Amino acid sequence: MLDVKKLNIHFRLPDGAEFHAVKNVSFDIKRGETVALVGESGSGKSVTALAVMQLLGANAMESGSIHFDGNEIMDAPPRVMQTIRGRRIGMIFQEPMTALNPLHTVEKQICEVLIWHQKFSKSKARTRAVELLSQVGIPDPETRLKSYPHQLSGGQRQRVMIAMALANEPELLIADEPTTALDVTVQAQILELLKQLQRERNLAMLLITHDLGVVKNMAQRVSVMKTGQIVEQGSVAEIFTMPKHDYTKQLLAAEPKGAPQAPANDAPEILRGENIKVYFPIKRGILQKTIGFIRAVDGVDIHIRAGETVGVVGESGSGKSTLGYGILRLVASQGEILFGGQNIRTLHGRQLRPLRREMQIVFQDPFGALSPRLTVAQIIGEGLLVHEPQLHAAARDEKVCEVLREVGLDCESRHRYPHEFSGGQRQRIAIARAIILKPKLIVLDEPTSALDVSVQAQIVELLRHLQNKYGIAYVFISHDLRVVRAMAHHIIVMKDGKVVESGAANDVLSHPREDYTQKLLSAALNYKA
Repeated sequence: MLDVKKLNIHFRLPDGAEFHAVKNVSFDIKRGETVALVGESGSGKSVTALAVMQLLGANAMESGSIHFDGNEIMDAPPRVMQTIRGRRIGMIFQEPMTALNPLHTVEKQICEVLIWHQKFSKSKARTRAVELLSQVGIPDPETRLKSYPHQLSGGQRQRVMIAMALANEPELLIADEPTTALDVTVQAQILELLKQLQRERNLAMLLITHDLGVVKNMAQRVSVMKTGQIVEQGSVAEIFTMPKHDYTKQLLAAEPKGAPQAPANDAPEILRGENIKVYFPIKRGILQKTIGFIRAVDGVDIHIRAGETVGVVGESGSGKSTLGYGILRLVASQGEILFGGQNIRTLHGRQLRPLRREMQIVFQDPFGALSPRLTVAQIIGEGLLVHEPQLHAAARDEKVCEVLREVGLDCESRHRYPHEFSGGQRQRIAIARAIILKPKLIVLDEPTSALDVSVQAQIVELLRHLQNKYGIAYVFISHDLRVVRAMAHHIIVMKDGKVVESGAANDVLSHPREDYTQKLLSAALNYKA
């Protein structure tokens, strides 16, 4: 179905130099087969996928050969690729917030694919769109058709992307981190759906992922990439049981380990939230009359001490991220929120500004959270400009370099822009921006979801080190229970805006009381096995 031979990709840089991103890469995929490309962030996996779709930028230079169904498509004319992209080759992009048009509803974006390629009528396309959203596990799909991307959770946006990619029943599906933003139960559902579609349609799949559990469950063959080259290829059984290359062995051994250090017995309370509620009005009609409310967070209590991590887990759309936004006063909320003993729920604007340096956040989608017009130095140093205006430019630059080194990035990278980094590298930039002010509280919204396993382990170690050194309190929102186990002292399990179970991390993960918690753990264990 797909045959890639000796693919080389160079990028022309603004200073006239060239960056060799992909080096002599060769692999093939048969009908009905799944081949996985694995490797660390920045290894060239996504660039290879974009080359197959002929979606590389104007500064890219390609050589080699890409045959699709027996036909050469490298440098194919745009009119030829327009008949292939979306119709015969579907692609699930890594970052749904940037891949989806923010100005169009879900309905318009899915229907556009069907109307363009299959000449569906609007009513037929809408019916098919509802069916697709239902297939990928979005509740109340008819209502969600009217939603814009920003009104959906990260997992729901990812499911919309999957629905769009599958809409025209492609022959080849390129799945670039298809389960990154999904909670464990939906991950299991989506993987089963992809397997089912593969069986029914004899679908070929190129699976790009850093999650080796997904690879083990989905792929027949694996190609391991490092710094633009394939260092090892083989069947899943061979790669997982008898890896030959040291890098492959390193990937298989890498995962977050250990447990967080317990906070001091006399650690002061940083945050106390009582009966926190975040309701969003549902409006209808010309006058936009409020006819009801979405109870995104419905009466949640949360207490955090200095040096403590509270993990917030639950399915996509359960209210995890909204709780974090409510705590930081980024959305309007009800209830009592005490930060350092001060009630901040009644503070607004200028009153909150002095506290902002002590409360930081790392957003789920690093590309959407980083300004494309600013360099990394400007992005990370922005907080210093606001909260430490007395710093000279040289001192500010030194602090930026210091924090970049702390998160594992080269100091020289501060002169580059976000689009020049991989997804995992962008997440590290977002973490650097949060920790440069040494805040008392950080809300971490899926901070490791975009990272490969080895970098996940490094980031967990980094966050624990910073917590021990500075006594930072974390609200750690995640669907990855392995990472939660390594980070959290206390866990809150959320469903439909409410807390269904809470307690010490070991108790909740080892002896869950509620059926919902048991379901989450079961899905995580089955799909990681």
